[in-house]
Amino acid sequence: MLAHAVRGRSSQFFGPSVWRGNARRQAVALTFDDGPSESTPALLETLREYGASATLFQCGANVRRLGEIANAAHAAGHEIGNHSDSHFMTCFRSADAIEVDFRRAQATFEQTLGAAPSLVRPPFGVRWFGYRAMQRKLGLMNVMWTVIGLDWKLPASAICDRVLRGARNGTIICLHDGRERTVRPDIGNTLEAVKRIIPALLERGYSFETVSQIVWPKT
Repeated sequence: MLAHAVRGRSSQFFGPSVWRGNARRQAVALTFDDGPSESTPALLETLREYGASATLFQCGANVRRLGEIANAAHAAGHEIGNHSDSHFMTCFRSADAIEVDFRRAQATFEQTLGAAPSLVRPPFGVRWFGYRAMQRKLGLMNVMWTVIGLDWKLPASAICDRVLRGARNGTIICLHDGRERTVRPDIGNTLEAVKRIIPALLERGYSFETVSQIVWPKT
């Protein structure tokens, strides 16, 4: 039971959380963790080419290092979420340590982008005691995923297969535009997969929305 509470996509044990959107609308949400990185501009160009919105869960430390890229994602209209400051795993950490790390990231977003996120996703999808309190204090909704591409270890073809097999109305797709806090990470497999996934889902009639749009549609 603890394993489900810590990593279960539907678990609410450690705080309010969502893992899928409205199933009545033919839309999906692309999300990307661990950025920004030096490769994020290439991702942004692909999203721009197809007119696809996305949600980027960014690490505060990476935002401080690559503020211009973080700003470019924000200016392009993509939704920004908190992915912690240091990309640390929350399990076995104190409640104070959890709050300090995510709060520092919030402050970085506020200073760099002029706005603090309302969404959060924990590194490795791991939540722990104290995470709920952090969410409450910082006003954050936790976001898990419906399907994860495993793009940090699979080739582009396998990433595509996983995502396209799992895509349904309201699906939240988890990919990565960075590799934790690595400088100049190789995300070529992710970029190639995205170039295949977007047109394939567009051909099926799906639109691409942010997490907020897909979970809390206005219409």
